[in-house]
Amino acid sequence: MRVVLAEDLFLLRDGLVRMLEAYGFEIAAAVGSGPELTRALAGPAPDVAVVDVRLPPSFTDEGLQCALAARRARPGLPVLVLSQHVERLYARELLADGTGGVGYLLKDRVFDADQFIDAVRRVAGGGTAMDPQVIQQLLARQRGGGRPMSRLTPRELEVLELMAQGRSNAAIAGQLVVTERAIAKHTSNIFAKLGLEVSDDDNRRVLAVLAYLDQDR
Repeated sequence: MRVVLAEDLFLLRDGLVRMLEAYGFEIAAAVGSGPELTRALAGPAPDVAVVDVRLPPSFTDEGLQCALAARRARPGLPVLVLSQHVERLYARELLADGTGGVGYLLKDRVFDADQFIDAVRRVAGGGTAMDPQVIQQLLARQRGGGRPMSRLTPRELEVLELMAQGRSNAAIAGQLVVTERAIAKHTSNIFAKLGLEVSDDDNRRVLAVLAYLDQDR
């Protein structure tokens, strides 16, 4: 599995390269700036791009903008974002097209190698890997008032947050200590209340929910 990695801090970039290689990934490119990332993503398509949001020379949103441009050129290009902060605008842009694997991890909440490697593999496989804090902030924008989110029960909000993290109904049932049938019922209610069609593709379903939640309504 080929990875393009973009991280401007040398020690962190080197550590990520060593970790990925130890788990059997091939590093197609490991770069430290926006222009380098653009060139790397213009070559043979990687299986996944792991990208820091803020890269030189601008240190604003250059890393993610490079990844989004590459994703427009190659629809569905899997992108896993690493950031120190929850950037709502960036999350919305990444999720807007609803195609391909996407992830958004907060650097200080990646606690071990297994967690990170699982996220990389999940995104490369077309799934999602969203930090719960990112999900909570996206959800918070839609709670209250007359918006559709206000129609969900507290339990349905719990289920939706776990769905958005890319978890299956079985995994959600295990965490909430209820039956899988109960989760399936909650899921159906969530989609009915949000006006979203139920899909057999779990990843597309999660992306549709996230994109819906982060739209200005």
